[in-house]
Amino acid sequence: MSHSHCCNHGSSGGVDPNEIGINYSLYTKIDLDNVECLNESVENSGKLIFRSYEERFDTEKIVESDADPELLFNIPFTGNVKLKGIIVMGADDETHPNKLRLFKNRPKMTFDQTSVKADQEFQLAIDPNGSVEYNTKPVVFSSVHHLSLHFPGNFGDDSTKIHYIGLKGEFTEAHHHGVTICNYEVRPNVSDHKGSIFDNVNQEIR
Repeated sequence: MSHSHCCNHGSSGGVDPNEIGINYSLYTKIDLDNVECLNESVENSGKLIFRSYEERFDTEKIVESDADPELLFNIPFTGNVKLKGIIVMGADDETHPNKLRLFKNRPKMTFDQTSVKADQEFQLAIDPNGSVEYNTKPVVFSSVHHLSLHFPGNFGDDSTKIHYIGLKGEFTEAHHHGVTICNYEVRPNVSDHKGSIFDNVNQEIR
């Protein structure tokens, strides 16, 4: 069955594909080793759909749901992200997801936790070409280090298939403050102070 949709659902229509490819490069900032996809039929297949926009038609890299149409992605980033847009691409049939719910900064989210109110929701159009952009709320998603994507269902099939997910936004490196940066002498070493020992308010102790 073929579906056609003229509605862009808050998307930017008529955008140059090359420009889209440049914008949708946040996949390079995903901590792929720690990406989780719950209810995927093939283990680790959920990680494969986060790739360059130019590779979106690679049909060997898709994820399919297992027990039912529901899918849940836990996506950690290597820094802080200001998320601006999402593309969800699937087949031109009823396996395409019909809804997307976004949750920010909820690591290791499970299906039991998806009953809470999402930070943003989208009704999805069937998009076999990766041309529909869903714009996120910039204020809500201005500081994201972990993103959860919940796909509760599809257009009528027993399983959901996703071919590609694109993420657009700005990235900021995480700042790690370790003890190696500032190495203070917490307690004086007697061997370093043979003449006298100083306490931490610099009063000499005789």
